[in-house]
Amino acid sequence: MDQPVIILGAGIIGICTALSLAERGVAVRIIDRGEPGQETSFGNAGIISPWSVIPQSMPGVWRQIPQLMFGRAAPLSIRSAALPKMIPWGLRFLRQASEARVRATADVMEVLCAPSIDLYRRHLQGTGAESLIKDSIYVHAFRDGSRANLKSLDYAIRQEKGANLELVGSEALQATEPALSPDFNAAVLIHDQARALSPGRIGRVLAEKARGLGVDFVSDNVRKLNRSDGDWQIVCDGGTHAAARVVVAMGAWSADLLAPLGLRMPLMAERGYHLEFAQPGIEIRNSVMDVDAKLVASSMEAGVRIAGQAEFAPVDAPPDDRKRGQLRKLAKAAFPDLNTGVESFWMGHRPSFPDSLPVLGEAPEKQGLFLNFGHSHYGLMMAPKSGELLADMVIGRASNADVKALGAERFFLRCPVRTK
Repeated sequence: MDQPVIILGAGIIGICTALSLAERGVAVRIIDRGEPGQETSFGNAGIISPWSVIPQSMPGVWRQIPQLMFGRAAPLSIRSAALPKMIPWGLRFLRQASEARVRATADVMEVLCAPSIDLYRRHLQGTGAESLIKDSIYVHAFRDGSRANLKSLDYAIRQEKGANLELVGSEALQATEPALSPDFNAAVLIHDQARALSPGRIGRVLAEKARGLGVDFVSDNVRKLNRSDGDWQIVCDGGTHAAARVVVAMGAWSADLLAPLGLRMPLMAERGYHLEFAQPGIEIRNSVMDVDAKLVASSMEAGVRIAGQAEFAPVDAPPDDRKRGQLRKLAKAAFPDLNTGVESFWMGHRPSFPDSLPVLGEAPEKQGLFLNFGHSHYGLMMAPKSGELLADMVIGRASNADVKALGAERFFLRCPVRTK
């Protein structure tokens, strides 16, 4: 019997990769210490958008950094322990901020995001949980109406790619989202979106579907990856697994696993937080972003979720409990009638590269070692197509999509020495 392909990481990226491989008749084993789909993607804001094709680094972003770190909302923070990695990462990030690079990156992001709604609905078909994906508008709400400008680069790129955008004033905004504060004077409505009513339950449902297709889930802690006797050896707390083909999909933990192999990549743990209010007393009809606070709100199965913050810190650093009060204050400012009496607080790790693109494909000079991580803010949206593309690479099937820009080679001046 052929060895299974082993996927390291049972987050939404690993699960979607496993589903796509299983659909192609490939035996798959997933190894992860945690419950499938309950790590980073669990706490996602729930947006599933074909039009989230705008990278984080935009022209003029350097001028916004003081306001992002020290302004009223302060959505950006950097812990001192992260600075040795953050400084070179940040310089790479700022180099991405030209219009030419933004447009090139948006073209690649479009490949991964455009089919997200259709692919999720296909994966959920027949599970009984199809209603977890709901049609929606993405509401970008502005207090300063003059900033809602469809000619700005981010909205112009979306429209060039076919997005249906609508600029509305305060009256139409209140009709669209009655619970939103009247302090917001304008919004850009991005139509033809979807939202996840429970990202965590989607992970569980798709993991169960993968099991039904024969995928073997192993609960264990991955310690080391090395090459021996022509196979990849995965050393775990509970023993060692061998495979000719391995997929690393461990999100923010991937870089440390790969560094001993000479694959050193500029991956940062960009932590995000959310508060979820179980008895909110309001309904948010769509996904709403407070553009000033970089805060996204959505009604979900378990209540209203308020997600945001970008905190750069070591991956093993404890959560910053001050974010709880900060998020609650921002939530009440955006939704004055929100009942904050019953809340749950969560923190997760976005695996972020400075160019806002993941690494996807076979590692340079490492035969049989495939990489699928680093999806930053876009993991939930990009997961199904990333899984499709990676599955085709693993089985050697040619793809119509140009994914050269996603290769790990972009981070190396020269390729590492081949592992025998």
